[in-house]
Amino acid sequence: MHANGWVERQLLAAVEKFGTAHLTLIDPDSQSPAKAGEIAEAADQGQTDAIMVGGSVGASGTVLHQTVAEIKNKTDLPVILFPAGVAGLCDNADAVFFMSLLNSRTSSYLIDNQALGAPLVRAFGLEPLPMAYIIVEPGGTVGWVGDARMIPRKKPELAAAYALAGKFLGMRLVYLEAGSGADSPVPAKMIAIVKKALGDALLVVGGGIRSAEAAADAAKAGADLIVTGTAVERCEDVSRFVSDVTAAVHRPRPFP
Repeated sequence: MHANGWVERQLLAAVEKFGTAHLTLIDPDSQSPAKAGEIAEAADQGQTDAIMVGGSVGASGTVLHQTVAEIKNKTDLPVILFPAGVAGLCDNADAVFFMSLLNSRTSSYLIDNQALGAPLVRAFGLEPLPMAYIIVEPGGTVGWVGDARMIPRKKPELAAAYALAGKFLGMRLVYLEAGSGADSPVPAKMIAIVKKALGDALLVVGGGIRSAEAAADAAKAGADLIVTGTAVERCEDVSRFVSDVTAAVHRPRPFP
């Protein structure tokens, strides 16, 4: 494995090309592996840039492995694990968001799961993508499970402080998460302030992004990668929805 491997290069290339890239999140606990493969194929047709797999505590074991296998049968896009814990790892994905939930009140999501999972990441040959994970109000299930002190929506400077700490700790990606199915996404002002603090570190934004307009607002504010998951699961035409989102965010940033 390399510190800056194939998947990270793919993400960086997509951001450089489009200004903002798009990630489709598929939860193995939400549908059959075969259906997950169909969703990934449709998202690929919609020009998504990579597939994330995981998100819930049920995304583990045989169903996780089979889901990744079906996705890789349907697309050549990078497949990145998004584990809720050490059980969210498998040996047939390409990479893993190796996250620390920086605003958790328990060591379990700060370092314990990471320490238990690190030997498996190496044994499985997964590319680790070091990520600072930060939960913003309302936080949803992930905020509750992760025992997070949610960043108040009106306190963007707190999000920036956590993000900068993650960067100084060597994390090359920062994920601002409002929670799966959140009523509203991360505020644009918070995204802008965090991105200004981070500079060249990649800023990922997800949770509550249900439309191309919401994705465009996050992209304009400074998000490098936009994640949509619940909206993809609930839409009737995945390819069209993803196409609308990517059309909204795949706009090269002007040269300074």
